Amino acid sequence: MADNVGNADARPDLELGEEFGENKPTIDEQEMADAQAGCGQTAIGMPLGEARQDDLRPRPAEAEGSGHPGAPLGHPGGHPGGHPGGHPAGVERQRHGGARSMGFRPGGGPAALAYQERTGIKAPRIIAWEITRSCNLSCAHCRAAAEFGHYSGELSLDEIKTTVDDIVTISNPIIILTGGEPLMRPDIWDIVDYCHEKGAMPVIGTNATMITDEIAAKMAEHKIPRISVSIDFPTAEEHDKFRGQEGCFDQSIEGIKIAKRHGVGVQINTTVTTLNADKIEEIHDLAEDLGVDAFHIFMLVPTGRGSDLLEQELPPEEYERVLTWAYHRQKTSPLHFKPTDSPHYYRIIRQLAKAEGKKVTREEYGLDAMTRGCLGGITFCFISHVGDIQPCGYFDMQLGNIKEQPFSQIWTESKVFNDLRDYSLLKGKCGACEYKAVCGGCRARALEITGDYLEAEPYCSYEPPNWTGECAEKATAEE
Repeated sequence: MADNVGNADARPDLELGEEFGENKPTIDEQEMADAQAGCGQTAIGMPLGEARQDDLRPRPAEAEGSGHPGAPLGHPGGHPGGHPGGHPAGVERQRHGGARSMGFRPGGGPAALAYQERTGIKAPRIIAWEITRSCNLSCAHCRAAAEFGHYSGELSLDEIKTTVDDIVTISNPIIILTGGEPLMRPDIWDIVDYCHEKGAMPVIGTNATMITDEIAAKMAEHKIPRISVSIDFPTAEEHDKFRGQEGCFDQSIEGIKIAKRHGVGVQINTTVTTLNADKIEEIHDLAEDLGVDAFHIFMLVPTGRGSDLLEQELPPEEYERVLTWAYHRQKTSPLHFKPTDSPHYYRIIRQLAKAEGKKVTREEYGLDAMTRGCLGGITFCFISHVGDIQPCGYFDMQLGNIKEQPFSQIWTESKVFNDLRDYSLLKGKCGACEYKAVCGGCRARALEITGDYLEAEPYCSYEPPNWTGECAEKATAEE
């Protein structure tokens, strides 16, 4: 089950950057400055530093003829001595796949730039598209509550193509083909080819149990740069129980190895609950041993079958502990490693960096310095198997349907989308928080727990210093 597609960061390629204008702050920098300013103050966004030109173009190893569609990007090994079955010490490992490794800049094409100039709204950079809800597994935390079998009303190939035609009038996004299990859809390669033809970048979220040499060869042939695969425990016994099928751990691991043999990049996703919070280091090491390219940990959002795991949701203080561990583990990990569905990680980065006497700059922290926690409705959204549009897969509110309205119209005109783009509308302590421009709280959790998507993030333990006096009164008045 490709369940980890709730937030903007739930994607098989995170290597996105903002364009830097000469001596001008990016939009995100200005938003950060605005959020950190006190009540009634005017903020000035300061540039984080000029983007290095070699960050904005393909590496030499990615030149034509480099050997596979997901061309390699060099990345130094991390652990002295290496891991058994992994990369030995002192040997540079290769990172495969990812849109940026192919010179692709989602949301940076002429249509996207023209759209933002015309509307003042950012074009979508990543769209998670549930092309089927059918699945060969029955996972405990499934957002879609997917099962094996046919689901009525699924979008036809023609309906998908019509929507792709509309999407590319406003953007050139990464499109995550997910499910359910997307490999169960017979026309998946037609969908992949059409996305490429129109200038979007398709990637696949899969449980990998169906990957054979034949399917992996098709992934390479159809230029899939990366797949994401969910692994939630380091052992077969625990993983199989959680995923609802004996043997699926071994099948997923074998699918990962096959994909890698065919030059397809692989990202491992792990949903963190009380059941596995003490095993994340082991899963990270498994990912490293497998030689994958990225490791993303996802914080459970209690929707779909995941609502049955509400008691397994980490309490706020445990979220802080896991995210603090992630901050320090990132420094030594050779993988592209980051937390997802945990917007407050971007607050934690800044707090811990400050305690170390550092500033969060692109040079020091890479793209963690350039992105925001919750991007649902801002540069990311979700399309369901029947065409419903949501800010993310976990945000249980349908804002329109592509069978009835063009995607571009829903993206532009939806009141909910426009609310999510206006950080001043956030309520409670999120509204008063100095980190709201880089965090924003999980709007899906707020909706699920409180019924109000603008309310405070329920699983954040941070108390903003501005949560008193005039700012608190203003936030209360807005409620």
